[in-house]
Amino acid sequence: MNNCPLCKGHIVDGMSTFTVDLGFGVVVVRDVPAQVCSQCGEEWLSDDTTAKLEKIVESAREKQVTVEVARWSETAA
Repeated sequence: MNNCPLCKGHIVDGMSTFTVDLGFGVVVVRDVPAQVCSQCGEEWLSDDTTAKLEKIVESAREKQVTVEVARWSETAA
């Protein structure tokens, strides 16, 4: 994907912050690799990245944490 389907801006490699509210707690993952529109800021994650984020969220859900903050580079593969 070279151009943003929303605004037609240029898509570049970048970083994102992923957050999810579990109801009983919040998970935040910083520095997540993403494709980011240089014009509108819309972000897209790869399937591999999404699968890894799902594992991080499931782990937090199992631990019933109130707040979990992780850095992408420090998360398990």
